Amino acid sequence: MEKKVLDLILVPTGLLLMFAYHFWLLVRVVKHPTKTVIGVNAIHRRSWVEAMMEDVPKNGVLAVQSIRNNIMASTLLASTAIMLGSLITVLMGTDNKEKTVTSESFGDRSQIGLSIKFFSILVCFMFAFLLNVQSVRYYSHASILINVPFKKLSQNLSHQMLTVEYVAATINRGSYFWSLGLRAFYFSVPLFMWIFGPIPMLFSCFTLLFMLYFLDVTFECGWVGADENVVKAEVDKHHIDMEIGKAN
Repeated sequence: MEKKVLDLILVPTGLLLMFAYHFWLLVRVVKHPTKTVIGVNAIHRRSWVEAMMEDVPKNGVLAVQSIRNNIMASTLLASTAIMLGSLITVLMGTDNKEKTVTSESFGDRSQIGLSIKFFSILVCFMFAFLLNVQSVRYYSHASILINVPFKKLSQNLSHQMLTVEYVAATINRGSYFWSLGLRAFYFSVPLFMWIFGPIPMLFSCFTLLFMLYFLDVTFECGWVGADENVVKAEVDKHHIDMEIGKAN
């Protein structure tokens, strides 16, 4: 009974820390994008799309090859997720005696508890698979849109929705889904450590959060010193230039 109490206290604590950190990161990306790696990359992707669509005949092949590399990365993660999910399913169907031997640790060692642990890992990998499939979907759309000569079609009312911002938003959505799918892989590490007990699970949560913080936040050498008002002014100027080009 005392070992089960460890699961009831330490496991929710670790999960709460993970969710709290990602909620903080989400707020940071929305309100202060230049202070996060995700926000800075999104700004750079918009600039890249604009550069690629300035001269479609010249940059078309380069743009498609770059997006294809992203599609391959998403496909690799999706294939890995479904393979690991299948492996977890096989482990869930193994003999109960074998599962009891591998679960000798602090915390809940019952067969039901171990099944819950394996099922949590399985759900995590299934989410990773679905998120990476959505990433492939958006990248596939972007590979076609980025080669459309939108400047020649801008005078046609039926094509006014096709702009640099729309294509950039499509690529960014694909990147966001890829990042979420990768986060699902990260999230599976504490769940896997949960098999060995709630103490390794909580320790892995602290270690993972420490590593993710340095991967998600920009520092003095990057955009953290940049004036967000200047960045917003440049974006507004870009929108005004596009409107003037349409009017001409």
